[in-house]
Amino acid sequence: MSVGYRRLFILVEGQDDVRFFDGTVTATFGNKYDLVTVIPYARKTRKNVRGYLRSIKAMNAACLFVADIDAEPCVTAKKERLRQRYGVESDSVIVVIREIEGWYLAGLGDEASSELGVPVLKNTDTLTKEDFNQLMPERFDSRIDFMVEILKRFCTGMAKRKNGSFRYFAERYGL
Repeated sequence: MSVGYRRLFILVEGQDDVRFFDGTVTATFGNKYDLVTVIPYARKTRKNVRGYLRSIKAMNAACLFVADIDAEPCVTAKKERLRQRYGVESDSVIVVIREIEGWYLAGLGDEASSELGVPVLKNTDTLTKEDFNQLMPERFDSRIDFMVEILKRFCTGMAKRKNGSFRYFAERYGL
């Protein structure tokens, strides 16, 4: 018996998130899905995002909706806000605590941190974009270059130890 064509859409906030998911997890999901597509939504209108979600549902495709917790007090509040704003189903929402930059740096072990000239961080749950920018060594021309170098050294097991929301995501989806 043949299993149908399986698609996964991962809706993420912006290009840093696209880079992270393309560089770390889409290959793993490639074992479960025929096609994995990462789409940034933050600069799209509410109507467009709702349209994406309706189209994904109509295709019977799987969907993950990834968002930073931002100013929300808890994951439940963030999921409710996204449900109200976009109509996304709560069980497809992954909330990044605090921001995606924490997931990037969580994947660096001691040796990789040393190679990049970044302090060894034991936990990245509270890391912000500003913290990330301050930790970026001067030898990098841009945040993008720095992020690409991190992804070359990224270790999923290390990230699970250093970031609680990444651990939840990785365990939930078998990474």
